[in-house]
Amino acid sequence: MQELKFKIDGAEYTANVEEKEGGKLQVTVNGKAYEVEVPGHVAAVPKVQPIRPAVAAAPAAAPVAAAPKKASAGAGAITAPLPGTITSIEVKEGDAVKAGQTVIVMEAMKMANNITAEADGTVKAILVAQGAQVQSGDALIEIG
Repeated sequence: MQELKFKIDGAEYTANVEEKEGGKLQVTVNGKAYEVEVPGHVAAVPKVQPIRPAVAAAPAAAPVAAAPKKASAGAGAITAPLPGTITSIEVKEGDAVKAGQTVIVMEAMKMANNITAEADGTVKAILVAQGAQVQSGDALIEIG
């Protein structure tokens, strides 16, 4: 829980902020509780080891990417290990990949994370676009 003290138009307020399930927050302001949803807020998730420094954000003029396709996470699907933003797609459909090869880089919790192929194969489908926001378990790439 985090306590914040602030003033609005000279009036003093104290707020306690506590994370709840589903990325929601419970904010208590001067004794009155509110359930709050913050767009873009990601609930705390276990820390992962960074693979390389975070990639700089795309320029403001970059087009907004479409939401990821909801594909079934079949045997050949590579899924997002945690919520984040796709910063780089390292392969194309039809590319041959080896187990351990980086196929996508995603930023999560201000760290770049390399997402790798789990087995040798061929990229059958890329299910996300650069800049897309993904949730844990979303299918990213299909390998056959």
